[in-house]
Amino acid sequence: MSFQSRKITAETVLHFPTGPSAAAVAPSTTESLLPVLIVLHQETSTPGRVGNALRALGHRLDIRRPRFGDSLPETLDRHAGAVIFGGPMSANDPDDFVRQEIDWIAVPLREQRPFLGICLGAQMLAMQLGARVAPHPQGRSQIGYYPIRPTPAGLKVSPNWPDHVYHWHHEGFELPAGAELLAEGSDFPVEAFRLDHCFGFQFHPDVTYAMMHRWTTRGHARLELPGARARQ
Repeated sequence: MSFQSRKITAETVLHFPTGPSAAAVAPSTTESLLPVLIVLHQETSTPGRVGNALRALGHRLDIRRPRFGDSLPETLDRHAGAVIFGGPMSANDPDDFVRQEIDWIAVPLREQRPFLGICLGAQMLAMQLGARVAPHPQGRSQIGYYPIRPTPAGLKVSPNWPDHVYHWHHEGFELPAGAELLAEGSDFPVEAFRLDHCFGFQFHPDVTYAMMHRWTTRGHARLELPGARARQ
């Protein structure tokens, strides 16, 4: 499997289905001029391929790091949507910024705004929706590429899911009540879910070749965890 990323343009970005249900997911023409709120968790973190895709669609990125003191908006009226990315912390951690971000997800839920949670961000979304976030019962992790299986609901969102996706986590989450399961896995059954306009991905669609090198170099000890894939 190649680590190389193909060029991202407006034509290669995933387009959600049209129809009545699409209004809660896809920004309108007016909204597409608004920035997308990007929440990152480390000083060196970047929005990767997701950021590239949003820029290709014409969005500006409003990047904030609550961990380092940035505030989150009280409303998303001036944003097209929001993405909370991953990080080395847990959604179960007692840190103030973790609690703040989980609580803040009530804003896109209440305002019916597009939201995407990636890895930690998906766990935060699941927790906000009342689902449990916990380590694997046998202590297994997912570090590297693993297969996923799209569900019929997932195939309605996109018919072109990859057969393997990149992971970097040791906790997973239950399917929140009322949510649709979009993709499932083996060690961690819930890989992707949707509740109306909000999506949670346990895997990393944001990862780039450079990010994989950085993570596997700085976090090389995690490659020894049960279930982790060897760096190749």
